Amino acid sequence: MTTHKNKILRLSVLTLTLLCMLFVSGCSTTPKQDVSLEPPLHNAEAIIKESVDYAIDVYDPLEGFNRRAYTFNYYFDKFLYLPVVNTYEFITPNYVEKRVSNFVDNVYEFNNFTNNLLQFKLKRTGVTIARFVVNTTIGIVGLWDPATHWGMERQPEDFGQTLGHYGVGHGPYIILPIFGPSNLRDTTGLVTDVVAFSVAGPPAWVDDDTTTLVFTGVAAVDKRHRTKFRYYQSGSPFEYDMIRMLYTSKREMEIAK
Repeated sequence: MTTHKNKILRLSVLTLTLLCMLFVSGCSTTPKQDVSLEPPLHNAEAIIKESVDYAIDVYDPLEGFNRRAYTFNYYFDKFLYLPVVNTYEFITPNYVEKRVSNFVDNVYEFNNFTNNLLQFKLKRTGVTIARFVVNTTIGIVGLWDPATHWGMERQPEDFGQTLGHYGVGHGPYIILPIFGPSNLRDTTGLVTDVVAFSVAGPPAWVDDDTTTLVFTGVAAVDKRHRTKFRYYQSGSPFEYDMIRMLYTSKREMEIAK
């Protein structure tokens, strides 16, 4: 009996050994898989070109000052500007707010006219003239906007866009106190537009300092009323960077149109 059990045990060990040898042999003769990676369809140099300015890489050498100005604008907006705007919205019916916005837009058609003309966008210049005439007369000094209903859309342009149209780069990014995001080109454009508007625009036609001052205040309140942005409500810890990128992209698109 013992001899029989020993034979069975030796046979089992032999069988197991043969199976292991066959398994190892099979593994060693399995052809190797080609694990080499396929080359990428595009390399980085083909996608990211050094000659292209990307919006996220905005030139911002004044970042320290700009961030402080951004914080100042937040407090100015929160404790002075918005309370005035909120009071205006509270006491003014929506219908009247719309009339005020139309009136302000009509007065500032002067800037749209001059900058479209400087860029030799003659069709847009003609539309701007027609809008001003129609809205000033039929629209009763611009309180209503029949021109838009008749297919004559606003053609907004400013001197910053005019400079960009002729190839002037945006220069360093700047946060202007109170005014907000800008750059060297657009700041130059803003100053030029303000001077031209004051010297040759509607304020010069009226020639009354009190009227000009009242209009400037109303226009400032109306502009903030129509701007829905609120500081530090984006929920992003990188709001400054986001605004910088969005502003730069927006301006480049406006210039390219």
